[in-house]
Amino acid sequence: MDIKYSILIFLCLGTGLCTQAQEKRGRARDFGIFTGILKTGKANAITDVAGVKVGHATLIKGDSVRTGVTAIIPHDGNVFQEKLPAAVYVGNGFGKSMGLSQIKELGNLETPILLTNTLNAPIVANALLDYMLALPGNEKVRSVNAMVGETNDGGLNDIRGRHVKAEDVWRALKDAESGTVAEGNVGAGTGTEALGFKGGIGTSSRVLPLSKGGYTVGVLVQSNFGGVLQINGAPVGRELNNFYMMDKSKPYKADGSCMMIIATDAPLSDRNLERLAKRSYLAFGTVGAFSSNGSGDYSIAFSTYPKNRVPYVTNDKFRTIDDLNNDEMSPLFMAVWEATQEALLNSLFMAQDMKGINDRTVKALPIKKTIDILKKYHALDQNKLPMALEN
Repeated sequence: MDIKYSILIFLCLGTGLCTQAQEKRGRARDFGIFTGILKTGKANAITDVAGVKVGHATLIKGDSVRTGVTAIIPHDGNVFQEKLPAAVYVGNGFGKSMGLSQIKELGNLETPILLTNTLNAPIVANALLDYMLALPGNEKVRSVNAMVGETNDGGLNDIRGRHVKAEDVWRALKDAESGTVAEGNVGAGTGTEALGFKGGIGTSSRVLPLSKGGYTVGVLVQSNFGGVLQINGAPVGRELNNFYMMDKSKPYKADGSCMMIIATDAPLSDRNLERLAKRSYLAFGTVGAFSSNGSGDYSIAFSTYPKNRVPYVTNDKFRTIDDLNNDEMSPLFMAVWEATQEALLNSLFMAQDMKGINDRTVKALPIKKTIDILKKYHALDQNKLPMALEN
């Protein structure tokens, strides 16, 4: 047993967040689970798209605060002054996200994207407005479309307490970095649940071959939804006896929502970004989601391609952009489908048991049992198994 794993057990027991030692966690491909055929970026994260940064503020306090904020910053400059082409796809609209309608109407993203819980969305939006208005160059700005996504973490978190404050938002923005992204029980994923297990933040990326443009697609998810877990076609949720409508005597959380954030460096218009966003919803279904009545499931896609940025101030009456031909979009569609699947799986594999409000505990996906199921259904690449399994 390594030192990090020993520390994890000590912290887990010491804080009362779980009741027993947990399995060693890792990302899906650490255990031989490979989704699709395309290569990942260096970090296998949304941050593989150059300029994109991610930061978290995680709130775990007492016996009932299990929530936070996740910030996705699309480029290093002033996003309001240099807006990005963007699009929204609504899979199921049971949600309280803010800023979607203007993105839908104008095809622009003009702030970082922040994720949090449902009742904190207005508070987070207010803090994001303060942040944007204070940026150099925005002194005369009188209108900002703050983009805040949310899911309901009330199963583990005292959601009515609205514990996320402006300082937490600013911390997530300030701490945002490129490279490796923390996953699982962090930021906006601290108190979430997915497919009968502990959910959270997950991310992944894909890089197209040079013959297909060499573009990168990165996805970050906040998973908090129900269904019947499937991995590479294997009926994992059914085999683990943990799935929607399995037994009326066993409560199962089918509602909740999912936010899927997609970044790419490909030269795309907002029209083609919406087409890209739609494909993430296919991946949502591939892992076993079905979008219950009370699940707000949203995909937001943006392009960082420099020439296509939209200046806040311009004297030009016309705008010329680069936009891939429709026939060139299929490789990107596959990339977002693959990356979204793996991001969703990473959110489950990296999550840990969590005990929260009303002494309720949500267990993390049992990794060893899951691997055994995948072997049974020949859904595991055992030739690529770098991480040793531990109970």
